[in-house]
Amino acid sequence: MVVSYHELKVLSPAKAREVVCKVLSQNQGNVSRTAEILGICRRTVRRARDGRRQDRSRRPKRSPRRTPSAFERLMVTEAGRTHFRYRRLAAYLKRKYSLSVSEHTVRAILKRNRIARVTRKSATGERRHLYDYEALVPFAEFQLDTKHLLDQHALPAGVYDHMYQRGLPRFEWHLMEVATRTRFTAYSYELSAAFGLLFIVLVLAWLRAHNVHISIRIRCDNGSEFCSGSGKKLAEWNRRLASFQAVLDPIPPGAKHLMGLVENAHRVDDEYFLMIHAERCPHAYAFLAKAQGWQDTWNFYRPNFGIAMRGVTPSETLKATKSMVHQHVLLFPVMLLEDAMKVAGSPQQLLQGGPGGTYVYTTCLRQNYTMVY
Repeated sequence: MVVSYHELKVLSPAKAREVVCKVLSQNQGNVSRTAEILGICRRTVRRARDGRRQDRSRRPKRSPRRTPSAFERLMVTEAGRTHFRYRRLAAYLKRKYSLSVSEHTVRAILKRNRIARVTRKSATGERRHLYDYEALVPFAEFQLDTKHLLDQHALPAGVYDHMYQRGLPRFEWHLMEVATRTRFTAYSYELSAAFGLLFIVLVLAWLRAHNVHISIRIRCDNGSEFCSGSGKKLAEWNRRLASFQAVLDPIPPGAKHLMGLVENAHRVDDEYFLMIHAERCPHAYAFLAKAQGWQDTWNFYRPNFGIAMRGVTPSETLKATKSMVHQHVLLFPVMLLEDAMKVAGSPQQLLQGGPGGTYVYTTCLRQNYTMVY
C-alpha cells in the first residue's frame, strides 16, 4: 500500500519531511522534480530541506486577553477541590474571591487543563427529572424529611462531641418547596408523629397567612414520625389537613430517590452549617439563632444550582414568578418543637385556631426567641 505525503504528514510530520529529503536527495536536489513526484508544492520541499523536521507551535507569541496564569491555577485548584463545573465554579469564584470570570472562560480553562467531569448517576443508571420544573407553581409541591443531627459519619469528632455534651437539638425537621427551593425548618430532641403533624400544620398555617391559596402536595417517606406506612393514619392526617387544602403523599417503600431535593440539602447542612457553626453554640437557643440565620441565608442569599434554578436564590426565583405572595413568607421562624408544643398545645388545637391564630403564634415565638438570643 502506497501512502501519500499528506497521509504520512497526518501520522508524523517529522517522518513526512524525512521522506521529502530522501526523495530530494535521490533527484540530485531537484526541487521541481521532487515536488512533482510527491504531489506537493515546491515551497513545501524547500521548507523540508531548509527548516526543522518538527512542526512549529501555532500558539500566538502574545495573548493580551489571556487569563493570568495565577488565576488559571486558582480555578484548576478549586475545580479539583469542589468538583464544580464551569457554571457553579464561576459563581463560586465570584462569591469567595470577588473574581468575575465568564462561564465560557472557565469552561475553556477546565478543558485546556483536562479537568475530568465528575458524573453522578442514579441507582438505575437513568437521569430523570422528578418534576416538570418549568411548569411548577411556587408552593404547590413540597418534600418533607427529618435529619439526625448527631451523625458520626457526617460530622467531625469535635463537632459531634460538642453537640452531644452541650445538649443541642438532635433532629431537624425540613420542609422544602420544590419550585423555589425555599426551606422551612424546625428542631426537636425526639421524633414523634405528634411533632410531625405539628410541624406540618405550623408551616401550612404560615403559608395560608401569607396569601398562598393554591392546593399543596407534600411528599414524605414512611418513617415513624409521619404515617409509618399506615393507610388509616394517612387518611386521618389528610382529613385534618384538608382544611388547609393540603394532602400528604408518602413515597413508595424503597423509592428514596423521589426525595432527592431535600436529601441533597441535608448534605449541605452538614458542610456549611453544622461543621462551621455548631461548635460556636453553648446552648440550644444559641443553636436556634444560628439555624435561623442559616435558613434566612439559604432563602435570601445563597444561590442554588439545582435543576431550573440557574444559580439564583429562592427569593429571586419567587420574585421572578411575579406571584402575589410577599417575600416575608420566607422568614418562617425556626423553632424548637418541644417549646411549640408547650405554648400551642396539640396540633388539633392549632387546627381549630386556623391560619390567622397560628400566624400570630409563630410571629410571637420568633420575637421571643430573638429576645432570648
